[in-house]
Amino acid sequence: MQRRYITVDVFTDRAFGGNQLAVVLDAGGLSTAQMQAIATEFNYSETTFVLPPRDMANDAEVRIFTPVRELPFAGHPNVGTAFVLASLAKEPKPRLLFEEKAGLVPVDIVREQARVVSTELTAPQPLAKLAQFSAEEIASCISLTADDIKTDHHMPQVVGVGTPFAVVELHSREALKRARPDAAAFGRVLPRDGAFSVWFYTRDVATSEAPCDRQARMFMRGTGGFAEDPATGSATVAAVSLFADLDPVRDGELKLTVGQGFDMGRPSILRTRVRKQDGKIVSAHVGGSCVQMMEGTFRLAGEG
Repeated sequence: MQRRYITVDVFTDRAFGGNQLAVVLDAGGLSTAQMQAIATEFNYSETTFVLPPRDMANDAEVRIFTPVRELPFAGHPNVGTAFVLASLAKEPKPRLLFEEKAGLVPVDIVREQARVVSTELTAPQPLAKLAQFSAEEIASCISLTADDIKTDHHMPQVVGVGTPFAVVELHSREALKRARPDAAAFGRVLPRDGAFSVWFYTRDVATSEAPCDRQARMFMRGTGGFAEDPATGSATVAAVSLFADLDPVRDGELKLTVGQGFDMGRPSILRTRVRKQDGKIVSAHVGGSCVQMMEGTFRLAGEG
């Protein structure tokens, strides 16, 4: 059986930027072990597998795999998968609804002159604020010192809106550039409350870079050690949800543009918004542009 796939660069409007994603379109009949093996073979930060929905009121079941594990929810896989499916659709729809391990994920489609240009997801779960870290222990994970960690807005903390991440603020853009993953420290500190990765950011944004409110990086475990993610939508929308939760404004919408991947040559722009009513978060969103890169087919040994 020939199975189709399309790859896209997500959170960018130009080829070879953003975060790579492989979308396997004909995933019916694949086992979990086969999906994991295929994701490992692609070796992108994530690969998605599109299946028929369990409830026909929805558009698809989407399973998301890194090279080493399945995720209940992730940002750029939803943004990219929706871009691919909406671009292929014969009848344009303003929104797609995906069934995922974390729940239902709506993704809105933005078109210009009938062409899909960007998509925006709604986080499937409310903000979860979990374990906190000392500045010293989280700094050790990214080869920095406690003096590099900024704690006046929030302590380093595990947060999530479907998938948990350690979220850390740094004092400077220089410290962001200087960070490197430390395997031994990662092993001591993580995982904690389901967080395997560290997403860290600064408000010290360089005027020479793309207009952003924050610059961020993210380190995660890969098949051969540690990898850096060029754009992490699920961590970004969780972090901005934390910012909105801490904001004393009771009603309104917090909008932030976040840059990621600039220090690894794959600049990404993530646009977020979080809505509050009566002091509570009612919805959290992240979206951006995508560029289709490659398409092809593969056949697994033993399949017809």
